[in-house]
Amino acid sequence: MLDVGPVAWGWQDQCWTLARIGALVHERFGIEYTPAGLDVLLHRIGWSVQVPARRAAERDEDAIAAWREETWPVRTVADLGAWLCFEMSPARARGRPGAAPGAAAAIPR
Repeated sequence: MLDVGPVAWGWQDQCWTLARIGALVHERFGIEYTPAGLDVLLHRIGWSVQVPARRAAERDEDAIAAWREETWPVRTVADLGAWLCFEMSPARARGRPGAAPGAAAAIPR
């Protein structure tokens, strides 16, 4: 079932994920597994995590070359004579990430 690849089952690329396998198992057999459960089952039958190749099979060299010529040389902030500034909160500057904006307040124990 998995040997034919994800494209045969309707996905656009050649990458099996636990979510995709789980959806396929549920569709074909009516059984739902957690990703961790699927991981255990797949390892038991000899499947392992694979790292994808550095370049996609669908890579379009002509489109990449056009993008590099047309889009890449976009004007930068310096070209516009502007400044780009980032502000750091005082709490973060002191190395207290828990006190950073948006973080929950720490409750002393």
